[in-house]
Amino acid sequence: MGEFMTMSEAGFPGDIEFRLEKNGAVVQNGNSKNLIFSFDHIISHVSKFITLKTGDVIFTGTPTGVGPVAPEDLLEGFLAGKKVLTVRVK
Repeated sequence: MGEFMTMSEAGFPGDIEFRLEKNGAVVQNGNSKNLIFSFDHIISHVSKFITLKTGDVIFTGTPTGVGPVAPEDLLEGFLAGKKVLTVRVK
């Protein structure tokens, strides 16, 4: 999905900034401190139902700014100020 980043690179888990740009314009901007539940709580809860393994991904939702994309749109995701994802919509 994107480039791997260690927790030490990302910073304190309870305060990680992230954003999504579409064609160079910021369309989503958020921070992990705004999550309803902490990462630890989410992982603990999910682990009650399934065994999580290295590489598993848990989707938690998204901040405001969800919108349509069109062919040739460029989406770029940033985590703690570092670009970790680039997607060209086909």
